[in-house]
Amino acid sequence: MSHSFSRRGLLKLSLAAGAAALPLQAKEPGTPTNLEGRIFKALKGMGGEPLAAFKKLKELGFDGVESGNPAKAEAYRQASAETGIMIHGKVCGWHWKTRLSSPDEAVRTKSRQLLENDIRAVHKLGGSSVLLVPGKVTGANETHDHVWHRSIEVVKPVLPLASRLGVRILIETVWNGFCESPEKHRDYVDAFSSPWVGSYFDIGNMQKFAPAEEWIRTLGKRIVKLDVKDWGVKTRFCRLGDGDVDWDKVRAALIEIGFSGWATREGRDKSLEDTSNLIDQLLIGKA
Repeated sequence: MSHSFSRRGLLKLSLAAGAAALPLQAKEPGTPTNLEGRIFKALKGMGGEPLAAFKKLKELGFDGVESGNPAKAEAYRQASAETGIMIHGKVCGWHWKTRLSSPDEAVRTKSRQLLENDIRAVHKLGGSSVLLVPGKVTGANETHDHVWHRSIEVVKPVLPLASRLGVRILIETVWNGFCESPEKHRDYVDAFSSPWVGSYFDIGNMQKFAPAEEWIRTLGKRIVKLDVKDWGVKTRFCRLGDGDVDWDKVRAALIEIGFSGWATREGRDKSLEDTSNLIDQLLIGKA
């Protein structure tokens, strides 16, 4: 067995244990102050030739990538096998145009088929999740209630496939007019009553509506993976550390809920080296 494969197996076991998250516990003396060993660093998408890109990521201490490019799936798979950089998930890139919340039943049916296709595709790549935006509030024909009920109706029939292949459907809110409070997002995830639906929490996106640490504490064990972004009233989306996110409080909240899992940088900093260092310092809390 190769070193990269054994490392991959160990990482998968660690993530499987972390996916359910640890139960909430009161702080005691000796409670960790950082997330070393509990956060697996990833980048969302990569430009250029996959093998060279994956080798660079490995040199910089990244553990994986998240892909949304089906055209590069085979090249990604080969690069992953050679480097040990995992393809931990896939973004459902079609979910804006082919919305689960569309008033057109034919569009909703198509969205279900595309979701099933993505679950199968990411399973073949060794990934554990698909990132899904459940719809968009657009007006009288696509209200908040419509998004809620229509998207649930689309996703529920797909859950047996997700369970069989071991791929979780993770919901992200992205300024789409839907579930813009921690409590609503929590209740939406709970409405599925399934361990195969969870939250893909975007730290920067939701800072606009409430401090990220409040979202984290409310969502708790529902958070399976993190999108790592910063956002500020003046800076908008920006380099990590330059926005309004209080990273010390975010880290404390993640420790409190027992989070362990993938943290994927969406967006760019000064360089890949800069991104790796910023995740280590701000999110993980390395000295």
